[in-house]
Amino acid sequence: MHPTIAVTTCRSLPDYIESVRRAGGEPRCLNPAIDVPSDVIGWCAGVIFTGGDDVSPERYGEEPHPSIKCVDPTRDAFEIELARLAMQADVPILGICRGLQVLNVAGGGSLIQDIPSQVTGAAEHTVPTPLFGVAHEVWVTRGTRLAALMESVMERGDTLEVNSRHHQSVARLADGFEVSATSPDGVVEAIERRESRFCVAVQWHPENFWRTGEFRPLFEGFVEACRLTRA
Repeated sequence: MHPTIAVTTCRSLPDYIESVRRAGGEPRCLNPAIDVPSDVIGWCAGVIFTGGDDVSPERYGEEPHPSIKCVDPTRDAFEIELARLAMQADVPILGICRGLQVLNVAGGGSLIQDIPSQVTGAAEHTVPTPLFGVAHEVWVTRGTRLAALMESVMERGDTLEVNSRHHQSVARLADGFEVSATSPDGVVEAIERRESRFCVAVQWHPENFWRTGEFRPLFEGFVEACRLTRA
C-alpha cells in the first residue's frame, strides 16, 4: 500500500515528488486556491510542507524586516491552518525549509526574519548551485527522532553535511517542539514535536538528494509513519 501524501505547492516540486515516491509514498500536490485544509486532513495519510517564500511577519505579530520581499498571504493562510489541523489530528508531518517556519508559526512561535543581519557571526546559509551542494554541517541532538532516522549516515556520530537556501529560522520556539539540530553559528536547523507520532522539520533541502540517497532515511521514516497511521 502506498500512502497518499499531501504536498504543499512550491516552485520546485519535482524533487519532493521523486523523494516521496522513492520512499514508498504516493504524492498528491495541493492548490491553496482550491483545496480546503479540513478536507485534506480527511483524505491524506501525511503532509509535506515544502520550501518557498517568507512567512509574513504579521502571522507572528511583527513588523516586516527590510529583507522581506516576497510573501503570499493565500499560501500562508492555507498552510498555517493545514498545519494546525494536522497537528491536532496527529497526522504525520514533514516540514522542509519554509515548511519548518510554517510549523513553528502555526504552533505559536516566531522567526528570525533575516539571519545575515540579525545573527552575529552567522554562517552562510545559502548555497546557490548545485542544489545538492554542501553549505555547512549541522549538529544533531541525540535522543531525537531526527537522530534515530539519520544515525546510519551521520558523520562522527552527531553531524550531517547539508545544503541550505534560507535567510530565516526559528526565533521563539513554539510550545511542544524541541530543537533537534543547529548549525555551528547557533541557528536552529531542525525541530520536532514531541507528542506527535511524526512531526519533524528541517531547514535544509533533503529532497534535492534523491539521486544519491543521503536523506532517504528521513523520507522513509516519514512515509512509514504515514503507512502505519492509515493502517
